[in-house]
Amino acid sequence: MSTFPSLLDALVRRDGARPLVTFYDDGAGERTELSVTTYANWVAKVASLLADELDVEPRSRLLVDVPSHWLGTVVLGAAWACGLEVVWEGEADAVVTGPDGVERWAAEAGRIPVVATALHPLAGRFAAPLPAGMHDLGVEVWAQPDAYVAWPGPGDDDPAVGGTTQAALWSAAAAGTNVSDGGRLLSEANPASPPGIASLTEPLARSGSLVLLAHVSPERREQIAADERVTHRFDPGQPARS
Repeated sequence: MSTFPSLLDALVRRDGARPLVTFYDDGAGERTELSVTTYANWVAKVASLLADELDVEPRSRLLVDVPSHWLGTVVLGAAWACGLEVVWEGEADAVVTGPDGVERWAAEAGRIPVVATALHPLAGRFAAPLPAGMHDLGVEVWAQPDAYVAWPGPGDDDPAVGGTTQAALWSAAAAGTNVSDGGRLLSEANPASPPGIASLTEPLARSGSLVLLAHVSPERREQIAADERVTHRFDPGQPARS
């Protein structure tokens, strides 16, 4: 599959009920698990928010400034479903940020769409109002549909991340060595970052799954690895493939 929508559609059809992303944050006391279908529904909601509500056009540059969290995997998927190019720095046409980025990006909210997520369990809203012009994902995402189809949809040659095309991104992910077909990958790297992006793309391309950890002790990490039947561990030191 050479584009994200075709890849995700195939995964849903093959086995939508199996786990795709399992997230532990011991600092927040959170465990969230997304099946393939639930992940696809969240991707659709965020994609609809970006494309339909905020009018972010295909091939636009979406700057993703989100720490390691299950919502980061959703934002990446939403960007690729819309045909957006994910970037980590430089000029952007829209921004999605976590709570630590609210002050940084508030000044841009009058010029480009800026969406902020509080990163609460169940994608809850911020407790206090955001600066003028910023959009609270925890408020606006719930009105969006559980299905999204871009028209005409991203093509093989459309940029996906940092100048890498959709076709090149998924070809590299399918040939990656971090996880085998159907494997379960443990990672403490932020998937919404250059060193960590393969921790998401490779499980997607190889019908695997991601167990994403934040703020866990070494002892707790090993217990989770056993409980979740992890088969591989992500090494962010491997050469980047995107």
